[in-house]
Amino acid sequence: MLIDTHAHLQDEDLKKDLQQVLNRAREAGVEKIICVGYDLASSQEALLLARKYHEVHAVVGIHPHDAQSLNPDVKEKIFSMARDQRVVAIGEIGLDFYRDLSPRDIQRQAFREQIKMAQEIGKPIVIHDRDAHQEVMEIIKAEKAGRNQGIMHCYSGALPMAAELIKLGFYISFAGPLTFKNAHKAHEVAAKIPMDRILIETDCPYLSPEPFRGKLNEPANVKYVAAKLAELRNKSVDETAYLTNLNARKVYRIKD
Repeated sequence: MLIDTHAHLQDEDLKKDLQQVLNRAREAGVEKIICVGYDLASSQEALLLARKYHEVHAVVGIHPHDAQSLNPDVKEKIFSMARDQRVVAIGEIGLDFYRDLSPRDIQRQAFREQIKMAQEIGKPIVIHDRDAHQEVMEIIKAEKAGRNQGIMHCYSGALPMAAELIKLGFYISFAGPLTFKNAHKAHEVAAKIPMDRILIETDCPYLSPEPFRGKLNEPANVKYVAAKLAELRNKSVDETAYLTNLNARKVYRIKD
């Protein structure tokens, strides 16, 4: 059985047909979906969905795009939700120097504050890193962010960085771009890092894999990421599903 370790089920395009989305996921062999927040409202929705559906678990946090919103009131609300048993991590947090929708100094501060929050409650973190590899690594090391482990979501870095992240306690997650023919860097990383630190995700409704590139993505499509990973590792899809499932359960502490 597969686990989609990063999805946004609260997105309007998925939410309007959510029961069918969940049904298609089950039919595709997806037994768990990690619904990830990116601001206060989406984090609250993620927790509501996790309480409603047994196969859904929540991640709550403030994305770097919305770092400016992390005032004391929002921080306390995120911290309160994060202690709920249906919440498995803090995220998605990090740095995005591609769009720069929040000033970089505010992004850095929000990242550090949420790392400390996760450390206080003993849960992992889910990191968003776009065009900010060096500074993400600097903050991870300075804050000892891998203390409770974590996930580098939709990994886009090179092999040396992945190896260093693994030493620091992180798992490396691959999404739809792994299936793209020209994704040579991702292919190399997925083929060479330890299998016990690999996760698969959709990041739906974004980043649809081949053969659905450019279309609305959903959790059922994580099977295409699993198939590509199996090909790169020279394993069966069943074994790949089993191993990535174990990894997801370990890092997110999922027992049910």
